[in-house]
Amino acid sequence: MDATLDAPSKYSEEPSKRSNPKIYFFIIAIAALLATNVYFYVKFKSSGEKLYTVAIQKQDLQIEIDRIEAELDNLVSVKVAGVDSTVQASEMRAREAISELRAKLENQTISEEDMLLATREVARLKGDVSGLRLALNELKVRNEILQKENQTLSRQVSTTDKKVTALSQENTELKDQVNIASALKVSNIQVNGISVSKKEKIETESRARRVDRLQVLFSIADNTLTTKGNKEVFVRVIDPSGNLFGDANNIFYVHGEKLQYTFKETIDFTNNGEEYQFLWVQDKFKKGAYTVLLYNDNAIMGRASVVLK
Repeated sequence: MDATLDAPSKYSEEPSKRSNPKIYFFIIAIAALLATNVYFYVKFKSSGEKLYTVAIQKQDLQIEIDRIEAELDNLVSVKVAGVDSTVQASEMRAREAISELRAKLENQTISEEDMLLATREVARLKGDVSGLRLALNELKVRNEILQKENQTLSRQVSTTDKKVTALSQENTELKDQVNIASALKVSNIQVNGISVSKKEKIETESRARRVDRLQVLFSIADNTLTTKGNKEVFVRVIDPSGNLFGDANNIFYVHGEKLQYTFKETIDFTNNGEEYQFLWVQDKFKKGAYTVLLYNDNAIMGRASVVLK
């Protein structure tokens, strides 16, 4: 009876022992699967964080490059005179660096090392643009100083020119005054009609039909400003009708004005008050007043008239 009861118990324990290895296998498989999932989760999470970080860094670098380029454009837009080739070369290098950095940042497969290099290049570029700004500011200040110096020099030159002009005008006026003061002036002058006989006897005559020449007698006032020596005297004779006796080729000048003369004579001026005589011959004289004018050195010396009956 007992033996019969113990047999089923023996048979029921054997299947349980056979199922234990399967359970362990499933447990190990599940654990491995969980470990794999955890590994890939951590890996992809880390990779995603890196991609996000790189994207943020790229965005920050692009913003910084935009600022640098805007500052460079502002510097170039300010026209500063005297910009040399060195400053222009710095601008070109900065623009080339900006173009290269933009090309690198647009690359989707950029690495962390590339990002680090790009960051360093942006920092260097920022320093180059700052140096360019300082150079342009110094040049601008130098130009302002030169402009002020030029303005001061222009004022000085203008003042000097005005002084020179004033002195020149004073000298001209003084020269004119000296010329006026040194001009010869007659102290007395007389014009007579005369007739000459066959025996060369000279007689004063007032009747026109008997006059064959005009006599001009004059003396010159003392003038210490006039040099002694030969002086050329131009004589103009005006007939009763107001016409000038003279040749069209007989020209002289008085204060720049061109005049004709009837005849000219040379006298020896000694400044001793001596009297001079000119004789002018004409075939026939008519009734009326004849006027004689004497000129020397661009100025009139004196004038006188005679009336023939």
